Amino acid sequence: MPPPPDTLAALPDMPHGDGSTGPAPPAAVANAVPVGLDALRAPVDEHLRVFRRQFRDAMRSRVGLLDAVVQYLLKRKGKQIRPTLVLLSAELAGGITERTYRAATLVELLHTATLVHDDVVDESDERRGVPSVKALWKNKVGVLLGDYLLSRGLLLALDDRDYDLLHVVSDAVRRMSEGELLQIETARRLNMTEERYFQIIADKTGSLIAACLAAGAASAGADDETVARAKAIGETIGLAFQIRDDLFDYDGAASVGKPAGLDLQDRKMTLPLIAALDAAPPAEARRVRRIVRKRRKSRAEVRDVLAFVERTGGTAAARARMEALAADAADALLAFPPSPARDALVGLCAYVVERKR
Repeated sequence: MPPPPDTLAALPDMPHGDGSTGPAPPAAVANAVPVGLDALRAPVDEHLRVFRRQFRDAMRSRVGLLDAVVQYLLKRKGKQIRPTLVLLSAELAGGITERTYRAATLVELLHTATLVHDDVVDESDERRGVPSVKALWKNKVGVLLGDYLLSRGLLLALDDRDYDLLHVVSDAVRRMSEGELLQIETARRLNMTEERYFQIIADKTGSLIAACLAAGAASAGADDETVARAKAIGETIGLAFQIRDDLFDYDGAASVGKPAGLDLQDRKMTLPLIAALDAAPPAEARRVRRIVRKRRKSRAEVRDVLAFVERTGGTAAARARMEALAADAADALLAFPPSPARDALVGLCAYVVERKR
């Protein structure tokens, strides 16, 4: 099938960090050391401190209730992977500027808004093991808080005329929404194909990581081709990341505290199952599809489908696709000059493949 939009296959070769051109040396990811979050942040740790100050300032409100909810969110702050990626991309593409801090703040504001809204839509009472805004302050406050954060992000970009950054991040929010709706539509009809699967994960997961790397490069003053390449690398990493998540349902769910077959119980058709169904004899594929369509499945039926996916090569096919995407992203990073930021991002590609949770 053709690659999802904005991935690396559609881009021309560019000069590598050593001045050569043409395809990058193969499989940079094979020689990379997987990096955890601390190692990923290390090249931009001082810049992250500046970002955190600016992010806190951007979220402040003079309305007591709103400020109380904002302070609750700030205490939970999360892993801040997205602003880290913005900063690393800027270092990669020319150096961190004042615009980079605004880009990181814009990404995190809009992403936080989507998470708050997601908790309302999903009726989720927890996020990362602690009570959600929706659980503590109910739906109305959750919706209004999300709206406030969106408006703060928009104003931050408009006040400083960062129209290019606003376009990059707003497009990601649009794609994330479209991806969610396409997944809902597909789940209702149970008509998932490999092409549609990749469109959904490109929109839901790839688009935000793509926006982080594109916004970082743009904030450093990179040209349009470099910004496009950074965006494509980010989207490719996002695709690999999501496939790894989906593989946990089949080959390592226990290690992440996720019961094996949970996606199957929810009638979610992800790449391991799609690949297995495509490879299976028609009669067996029809039998498995009938099980998947059932709203309630016995443990024996779930085990049957898990065994089918493994036996038919679905797990292996999905893993191979994930590894190829991560390798593509790592190889493309070699087009940028050597730096600690480049090493960290190549290490992230290796981590995406090897991570256990």
